[in-house]
Amino acid sequence: MKNFFLYIFLLVFVQSCVGTSSKGVFGTGVSIALDPRTVGTQIDDSIMQKNLVAKLVLTDKKYLIDIGTKVIDGKFFLTGKVDNPEEKLQITKMAWEVKGARSVKNDIKIKEKFNFKISAKDLLITSQLRSAIIFNKKIKSTNYSIDTYKKKIYIYGIALDEDERREVINEAKGILDVEDVIASILLLEELRIQKN
Repeated sequence: MKNFFLYIFLLVFVQSCVGTSSKGVFGTGVSIALDPRTVGTQIDDSIMQKNLVAKLVLTDKKYLIDIGTKVIDGKFFLTGKVDNPEEKLQITKMAWEVKGARSVKNDIKIKEKFNFKISAKDLLITSQLRSAIIFNKKIKSTNYSIDTYKKKIYIYGIALDEDERREVINEAKGILDVEDVIASILLLEELRIQKN
């Protein structure tokens, strides 16, 4: 019995001394002291993340649980699962529309049974387009994210001008076995208008 009370006392004593989580001042899960970003950048990132989460929840409440968001230096990292590619594209567009967004890395997966043949073909199409964009001097390849789902290519990113946007879409349409190209490519000048 004496050991039991000692155990309870130690448990309460240890729990009451120091918080066990490493949350920062703003509750972002990052300790400000260990983060190399400035406090101002951390606050901006936190605000951008909260804005995106608010947009997602207003669109559909299930996104609060299904989609994970992280913002580091204006760069969005998205994870989770959605029912179809259109949802994935919509979420990516929402992230790009947040004021201050510099890039969006979308690792959201589509819920469906795995089919090796279809997945291999989609991976090949994505690789071919990625290579074509990298070797095309008229395109800044780092500005684009590419996904392929059932031979449909989904492209999202920022084009410097209308010629670059057309060039990216033409490269995608030129790949063998592609059934459709769904492009959500914003122009740099459109982003400047949104910021003002």
